[in-house]
Amino acid sequence: MSKAKQPRFINREMSWLDFNARVLQEAAHQNVPLLDRLRFIGIFSNNLDEFFQVRYATVQRIAQSEKTGKKIFGGENATELLKMITQKVIEQQKESVQILSGIEKELEKEQIYLVNENQVLEEHKAFLKEYFIQKVSPALMTIMISDKESQDFSDNQAFLAVKLSFENGETSKTKFALIEIPKDLDRFIVLPQLGEKQYVIFLDDLIRYHFDLIFNFFDFTSISAHMIKVTRDAELDMEGDVSKSYINKIVESVRERILAEPVRMVFDKEIAEDTLEVVKQILGMDSNDSLIPGGRYHHRRDYMNFPQFKNSNLQYSKVDPVPIPGLSLEKSIIKAVDKRDFLLYTPYHSFSYLIKFLREAALDPEVTTIKITIYRLSKLSNVASALINAVKNGKKVLVQIELQARFDETNNITYAEQMEAAGVHLIFGIPGLKVHSKIGVIEKNVNGKKKRYGFISTGNFNEDTAKIYTDYTLLTSNQKILKEVNKVFNFLQVHYKLKKYKHLIVSPHYTHNTVVRMINQEIENHKAGLPSGIRLKLNAITNFKMIEKLYDASCQGVPIQMIVRGICCLIPGVKGMSENIEVISIVDKYLEHPRIYMFENAGDSKVYLSSADFMTRNIENRVEVAVPIYDSILKQDIQDVFEIAWNDNVKARKINGQEQNVFVKNGEEEIRSQWKIHDYYSKKRGE
Repeated sequence: MSKAKQPRFINREMSWLDFNARVLQEAAHQNVPLLDRLRFIGIFSNNLDEFFQVRYATVQRIAQSEKTGKKIFGGENATELLKMITQKVIEQQKESVQILSGIEKELEKEQIYLVNENQVLEEHKAFLKEYFIQKVSPALMTIMISDKESQDFSDNQAFLAVKLSFENGETSKTKFALIEIPKDLDRFIVLPQLGEKQYVIFLDDLIRYHFDLIFNFFDFTSISAHMIKVTRDAELDMEGDVSKSYINKIVESVRERILAEPVRMVFDKEIAEDTLEVVKQILGMDSNDSLIPGGRYHHRRDYMNFPQFKNSNLQYSKVDPVPIPGLSLEKSIIKAVDKRDFLLYTPYHSFSYLIKFLREAALDPEVTTIKITIYRLSKLSNVASALINAVKNGKKVLVQIELQARFDETNNITYAEQMEAAGVHLIFGIPGLKVHSKIGVIEKNVNGKKKRYGFISTGNFNEDTAKIYTDYTLLTSNQKILKEVNKVFNFLQVHYKLKKYKHLIVSPHYTHNTVVRMINQEIENHKAGLPSGIRLKLNAITNFKMIEKLYDASCQGVPIQMIVRGICCLIPGVKGMSENIEVISIVDKYLEHPRIYMFENAGDSKVYLSSADFMTRNIENRVEVAVPIYDSILKQDIQDVFEIAWNDNVKARKINGQEQNVFVKNGEEEIRSQWKIHDYYSKKRGE
């Protein structure tokens, strides 16, 4: 009997589920504080919501098309893959329920109790009734279901499916209702403290506790309620009326997403069969939709906002950002950058440096122009405020804002309208080619001559995510680099006219060929006995051509080290295919977000910071920018920090080999890289 052929790739969707399993590991791990473990439960759940809205929905559309029979997913057809996904998610959901139960028991040891409607204490009854009458009852949407007619469920909205039973002698009947869990109310209600004991009740259970008030006009003999949550296809429909503006198409598509086709329903496994059937019928769920039985509570992403308590040991301690030597929030950032390059690495450094840079540009009388790309802004954005401030001071401000940043469309549209009203010149790009680059450039008129200052980042210009995402931003006055950054803006403005670059690597035209050329150089260096090697830090790698090129380099003897946080379709460590490739993944307190490409280059190393992962969409369908680091000190910083992360033996996992998601343990002194990196920058501050 012949051996099964060694696969060359891991299926993208299954790899993503393996990544989310790493998030779930953090929820289970004893070295994570209890309230942060709850936060990871919330992240795990939120990740799943987005996965079903986007990836599962895409596979489902393919399964419903004529391509169903083709082996398009690494040996599996779309229908088979849907079944595999559902089975794996069911297993992960079971595990998450067990983890959550364990966390709740540990919280009780800390005198924090989650109570349900059957555990309400006498001392809390008056408080709960008043809270319900004043805050909850006016916000409730309760729908009685008759004749199993269809109903509109908002996307990712949680409901209580209610069954009312009526018995009159020998006759009995049932009625069904749906109660929408109000989105605008806190999911967790903190009850008055009793001694040292703190009590919390779910909003769902508060509603259950007051069924007598909601249904007091029905003479029911019994009532039961179980939670359901529906996830819908999140793809935007950008076709249609050509007379409509791009922004209007986005607005309409986001509105239509609310009632798009359902792709998943998560439900309390204790729900009565007849109640479940009624819900499935009014939703129109079919065999390609994912039905996931779960526990009593869904919409668990709300755990990301679980109440904070005074017990200092229950969450990660707040760590202040480390100052960047040579930069001061009390002095001119532009003058400092005029002398040399600086590297901002959030959250180890404060995002305030970038805000100060923009604020200063808005006021500087010599600044004439500000240009920036925006992908995701925070809800209260100081970046947008600084840009509007600049316009009011007579600066020309150009903003390329990506309206199709998934799930942030509404927020971006709101800011686009505000900036446009203030006089900011907006460009939106075109459908099918997202602008994902993170770049900005300002122009000053210094003694009659134009001089540029700017920044290129691996992450979004977003104050909120900068507190929890690790990202590099290069602040520079290198005129050669900034001339090319300006070329990118010209490319965006002037009908996508192709430009040439000597320094930047720009998608969609140059990333693949440039990276392949550098990989080939490493192969040649290795053959010549010169120092060779490739080190990559990515969020994801799914592009088969790029993976095959890395396999080629491995087969030629080039050592390759990769830190991949999320999806990884590459399989490392396979003799004759990838034996010289090692891959780890790190999931910890902060979300690892930078994209870094490093090539040994015969001893004269090349280091790039990029907005692009090795995914087809980043390489072929987006405008992305990678910038070389020429400053030797900053280059060494990036290499040192990568080395720290590579040696992590606390939060690093092995992925895609014979062992999946097993923590790296090497018997050496413990290195928790995110802790060590903070120490690294703290020491540099004192040098």
